[in-house]
Amino acid sequence: MYRRDLLLLVFILVFFFVVFPILFVYSFASSKLWSKEQIVTQNSKGVVLVDRNNTPYFSFYDGNIREYTPLSSVPKDMQEAVVAAEDNEFYSHPGFSVKGIIRSLILNFQEGEVAYGGSTLTQQLIKTSVLTPERSFTRKYQEILLANELERRYSKATILEMYLNTVYFGKGAIGIADAARVYFGKSPNALSLSESSYLAGLLPSPSALSQGSANARRKYVLDQMARGGYITNVEYDQAIAQKLDFEKGEPLINNVAPHFALWVLEELEKKYGKEVLRESGITVQTTIDLSLQEFAQGAVATQVQRLSLNNVSNGAAVVLDSRTGQVLSMVGSRDWYNEVNGKINMTLRSRQPGSSFKPLVYSVALEKGLITPATILSDRERAFQNGTYKPKNYDRTTRGNVLVRRALANSLNIPAVEVMNKVGVAQVLETAKRYGVTTLRAESDYGLSLVLGTGEVPLLEMTEVYAMFSNGGQRNEPTGILEVREKNGEKRFQSTPLQEKVLDPRVAYQISSILSDKKARSEEFGTSLDTAYSAAVKTGTTDDYRDAWTMGYTPEITVGVWIGNNNNHPMDKVAGSLGAAPIWKSLITKFMQGHGNTVFTKPSGILELSICGYNGLVSRSATTSAMTEYFVEGTQPTRLCSGSSDTTAQRTIGEQQLTPTVQVTIIQQEIEAQVILQAEAVDEPDRDDKKDKDKDSGRGGGSDRSDRNQENSPLTQNSQIATPIVND
Repeated sequence: MYRRDLLLLVFILVFFFVVFPILFVYSFASSKLWSKEQIVTQNSKGVVLVDRNNTPYFSFYDGNIREYTPLSSVPKDMQEAVVAAEDNEFYSHPGFSVKGIIRSLILNFQEGEVAYGGSTLTQQLIKTSVLTPERSFTRKYQEILLANELERRYSKATILEMYLNTVYFGKGAIGIADAARVYFGKSPNALSLSESSYLAGLLPSPSALSQGSANARRKYVLDQMARGGYITNVEYDQAIAQKLDFEKGEPLINNVAPHFALWVLEELEKKYGKEVLRESGITVQTTIDLSLQEFAQGAVATQVQRLSLNNVSNGAAVVLDSRTGQVLSMVGSRDWYNEVNGKINMTLRSRQPGSSFKPLVYSVALEKGLITPATILSDRERAFQNGTYKPKNYDRTTRGNVLVRRALANSLNIPAVEVMNKVGVAQVLETAKRYGVTTLRAESDYGLSLVLGTGEVPLLEMTEVYAMFSNGGQRNEPTGILEVREKNGEKRFQSTPLQEKVLDPRVAYQISSILSDKKARSEEFGTSLDTAYSAAVKTGTTDDYRDAWTMGYTPEITVGVWIGNNNNHPMDKVAGSLGAAPIWKSLITKFMQGHGNTVFTKPSGILELSICGYNGLVSRSATTSAMTEYFVEGTQPTRLCSGSSDTTAQRTIGEQQLTPTVQVTIIQQEIEAQVILQAEAVDEPDRDDKKDKDKDSGRGGGSDRSDRNQENSPLTQNSQIATPIVND
């Protein structure tokens, strides 16, 4: 009775702790042997990023791209080198080697632990692709069973092919395609006998081999091949004599677009979580094109190097698809490997944008009906905020009455502050948030100088704002992801643009029309910002030349560029039009190749009128002062100007009425003229008010600085009234 119970107990223990686990694993794992694709990708982990053309360039959490190479593309020498070195009974055993198992059992018994596996190529494939690398007698038993099942289902050639595409060769290279590229800079089919024997010799423990040990292993492999009859003595001698060239080896990935890759990873971690990503084995198709990314990186690096004598140490650039928000290029710094500035992504760091912020304020005023393109603004010295704030134009000159187009295109500061005064700080902050700017603080932290770029914003967010202008008032949040694919190739996620209307498309068109007007901006900028395309562009330079920006767009793409110093040290008189603009122009030209010179489409509800350039009224005839302007229907002027360009005509407003066919009755010009006269009479009392200085002093004021005025214009002016630097 006792003996029978003991035998039953032993049987139960053996069944539950040996037989049942093995059967369970066998049943579970054998379901993973149905296809080559399943076997090859089963144990893939981490994340691999590929560009929009599916070229891999970055990985995280030990993710690896496995470029599958058919056996027909692997040299016979490489196939035979692996078999000779790793499993010379490969073509005769049923998936496991009895000799190998007995030999490993003896060695393990002598060592007192599981130190030797005696694994065949088939068993190694099972261990790396189906099971785990755990070493135990039970796992070895499971490995043998599954190896036998694999041999039953697939031919020897197919098993060798799968093995060569999954085995680790060191240096991050998984599979023969990676190994050939990483070590020798070539495709597998170009490997020589000597190179093949070197790679085969790495397989037992690639990470543990020194260069000398690896060369010794190469000789061992060649010896095995000669002993097995795979090569002749002459081939052996030639292979031994060949000097291997490792200089042409290429880094596998992780050497292109690191700032962009980390930004994408952050988005993925928000979406899926780190632990899920770590085990996922997903491939993420991103929005960049590697060739264009490398061009952008080179453009930034070249210009920063050119300006190094002007105390410029860094730069950044963003290129967006205006219609989708896809990030086509992101250059976070001049050089990722620079120990001081390289690792910080300056497209995400907040900096003062200078006068590149002005179009945002003008767009608010236009949409709210506070100004029209025919509004007369005063470019005269005047004080705001009860006489405590007196802005200056960069060139220290004034122009009298100017229309909106001239004021914005030439980045005049005094008219910009006048527009800001009409709109109000609170309204600008609310609109900036709606446009996608997230970094501006409370209303109490800013004054009217906000229009000159005293609020700090990231380059990526400012580029998003300009892309919204390009896209007719439709905002797309920037994205770096096109789709996410599971390890088996199935789509997990596909990006779809989610547009949000944040600005009247007619106003967006007005902004684009002004910023793309080469003739209008030539007064201050000459041809320094011109390209072969109908591109809208705005520069920005902050106080003491700490930041230089150029922002602009075509109907297809939007480009934002910043240069400066991470530590906020001033540059040596480098303005946006001289420092950042050359990068912007090269990127616009490169990324627009193949698009043609498209123009901004005029939306419905826009009225095109010829007006007099000196007072904004409707022109009766083609005169030298006449110009074409675009109005939201219902806001166009209703009076005729005199058509004269003499001094008297420039001071008066004609009294002739338009015919009833021209609608609307805005006569804002006369009101504006009265406001200007009243403003000129404002006293300018001395005041040293700390709060107002913090808001509107030259320390924070942003501006554009023109090429023609840059060298001779002073940076500051002593005054008891705050006078921020102006104009690029």
